[in-house]
Amino acid sequence: MASRAEHALDDLDAARRGFTARRARFWIICAVVLAFYAVSWDLAGIDLHKLAVGLPKLGHWIATAWPPKLDEVPLFALRTAETVAMAAIGTTVATLLALPMAVLASRNITPWPALYYPARWFLNALRGIDSFVFALLFVAAVGLGPFAGVLGIALHTWGSAAKFFADHVENANLGPVDAVRTTGAGRFTTLAYALVPDILPVLLSTTLFWWEFNVRASTVLGVVGAGGIGQELKNSMDLLDFSRLFAIIAVILVVVTLLDQLSGWLRKRLV
Repeated sequence: MASRAEHALDDLDAARRGFTARRARFWIICAVVLAFYAVSWDLAGIDLHKLAVGLPKLGHWIATAWPPKLDEVPLFALRTAETVAMAAIGTTVATLLALPMAVLASRNITPWPALYYPARWFLNALRGIDSFVFALLFVAAVGLGPFAGVLGIALHTWGSAAKFFADHVENANLGPVDAVRTTGAGRFTTLAYALVPDILPVLLSTTLFWWEFNVRASTVLGVVGAGGIGQELKNSMDLLDFSRLFAIIAVILVVVTLLDQLSGWLRKRLV
């Protein structure tokens, strides 16, 4: 009996020590998280006093923006059409480039396994540089205008879309692919007839998503001289012409909302 009692006390002591250790880890984690946000708050330069002082100014600017200037709506519509075209061409080029890269970056179907990690690293590099930065670089290379925006959108979207495609391919069911391979079909034929039909709806849906996203993102590319409605947006901000700025923002919101609805409607029918 004494031995059993001693074992029970030992188990109780072990449980208490375990509970104490868990509590210690919990409070250590809390302290680390709090320290992280304290440092982040300081590095981000958060100043609530500046916000309180600046909000009335913002309110005054918004008040002076009414009524919006509508006499340049045809120009704004043209610039917005440039933005949509930039996003469409850039996304299409990126998708066409992403398809072969997705094959190389998919561990389960890549024809050259040695290129798997280099392909992934290359895509991560493209994804890590924003289209805004790419557009800034290409403005220096090809000059001002929408072409620089197209190139910036294409390169960033190339990396992002190929990564999505490759991840989906790696999670796809390869049973049909193995079945077609047993017939002696080549790699291209196998992928075209056994894998592509299965993943095509998701690829198209992802492409539509990136087109919709790029329309929104490319509205600011004009800030670096890459054309589109962003150029007019920057001009209005530089001149503090808030009535004109309000009209531009209204046009952007209408177009983005319509494209969002269209893209959502198409994706529902593809998936």
